Amino acid sequence: MSRADKSAAIAELAEKFRSSNAAVLTEYRGLSVAQVTELRGALRGNATYAVVKNTLTELAAKEAGVTAFDGQLVGPSAIAFVDGDPVEAAKGLRDFAKANPLLVIKSGLLDGKSLSAQEITKLADLESREVLLAKLAGAMNASLTQAVYLFAAPLSQTARVVDALRAKVETEGPADAAPAAEAEVAPEETPADAAPAVEATEDVATGGDDA
Repeated sequence: MSRADKSAAIAELAEKFRSSNAAVLTEYRGLSVAQVTELRGALRGNATYAVVKNTLTELAAKEAGVTAFDGQLVGPSAIAFVDGDPVEAAKGLRDFAKANPLLVIKSGLLDGKSLSAQEITKLADLESREVLLAKLAGAMNASLTQAVYLFAAPLSQTARVVDALRAKVETEGPADAAPAAEAEVAPEETPADAAPAVEATEDVATGGDDA
């Protein structure tokens, strides 16, 4: 790879780090091309899965101010850059790793904060924004205006009504609806009307493990 090509790859990776909602570092040693293609399909709509060169990725992460992957860019590496729902992307990676143990989830980055492999698994166990809001709407004896507000609000705002909603249900009892959902809420996510992730067509930088 020429110096100009390396510079371009670093710049592209750095921009992906900056523009993504989240990123998950994986090791794909032993996976076939068909399996990697299958994983990309499972993540489609929420993340793009790119095989990367470790050295270039280290430089790009440094340029973007990302430290979550420090010391972990070894072996054949690929990163899921999340542009959609981080919970759904985490579910896709977790489920694929269960069926294909050769995929190793190493660490992640969510809204600028580092995530361990265990924390990514916990993220995958959360309910999606749509499911959570549906439960809240079903449990709430609200006017149409209130319901529209709930579905338009980001999770950070929705979470603020959970305690009040629970108190209402406990005091008055469910109004022809199921009990309110537990107050375990995913980290603030991109609003539902955000632009969908761009489907990956090729890797940012191929080759995996650096020579």
